[in-house]
Amino acid sequence: MKTLQPLTDTQLIRAFQDGNTVALEELVNRYKDKIYSSILFLVKDKYLAEDLFQDVFIKVIDTLRNNRYTEEGKFLPWALRISHNLCVDYFRKVKRAPAIKTSDNRDIFEVINVHEDSAESTMMQGQSHNRIRAMLDMLPEEQKEVIVLRHFADMSFKEIAQVTDCSINTALGRMRYGLINLRKLMTEKQIAL
Repeated sequence: MKTLQPLTDTQLIRAFQDGNTVALEELVNRYKDKIYSSILFLVKDKYLAEDLFQDVFIKVIDTLRNNRYTEEGKFLPWALRISHNLCVDYFRKVKRAPAIKTSDNRDIFEVINVHEDSAESTMMQGQSHNRIRAMLDMLPEEQKEVIVLRHFADMSFKEIAQVTDCSINTALGRMRYGLINLRKLMTEKQIAL
């Protein structure tokens, strides 16, 4: 069997719709980290994020099998929009907004792959992550969301705009003001990374 890696998202979707289940596996492997990290950022609970991640792909599979997918060439933004909507639905269902945690929970940073050389660099990296997380938690939720999606999920501003249901200019503005606020916090609290 030949490898499916060089195929585009659209080609993989067509292959899946034609009965090739390995094509769906390739799509999942291609985007699982970005989708999972965006869910984890919003819900701040590893187990809930895993459940919602599975729900995203159940919806994706149902839509693809029923030939209702119409987002030609835009699979990732479409899947991220589904994940974002499922998170919003979850919080509506439990009638609460996502809480901002400042505890020593490494929720956002669990998905970052970092190579560490020594115990000292591990400790320093952990301290930097804690400082960054604490500062991010001080930002307004919209600014924090854009920064995390851009820097930790590696999404473009166009993708962020689609996922957060705002214009690209609004996403850019939130990023700009978020970074300005982070710089102010670093100066006020004399934080060095």
